[in-house]
Amino acid sequence: MNPTLNTVDLVVSDLDAAIAFYARLGLEFKIDEHSGQHADCHLPNGMTVMLDTEGFRTPFLPGWSAPTGGPRALLCFQFDDPAGVDAKYAELVAAGHRGIAEPFDAFWGMRYATVADPDGVGVDLYANLPAS
Repeated sequence: MNPTLNTVDLVVSDLDAAIAFYARLGLEFKIDEHSGQHADCHLPNGMTVMLDTEGFRTPFLPGWSAPTGGPRALLCFQFDDPAGVDAKYAELVAAGHRGIAEPFDAFWGMRYATVADPDGVGVDLYANLPAS
């Protein structure tokens, strides 16, 4: 039997900042009542996104340290149209988040942009380009 990928867990340095960032992308997190260092967002497609603070996760990950350099993982958010990509990118950058790649028309037929969440995780914003 093959396993099912149903959860992505992000280790964050500031839970409130991460929740605020992802709220701008439509994700609603609920902070765990037993630990203020963990939050869940259950998506309608059955996927769950979890946020854990560094302090919550490090006891379970001996030797762990925050990665450096470029994003090692990317979360990808699809929009209905290219204008949505441009608008959300502008909104996130105006809110102080680092733009990694300004919106561009990719050769594979999508409008694409990338921003960094508060911990440097890459967040892709994309939409299909209209057929020509």
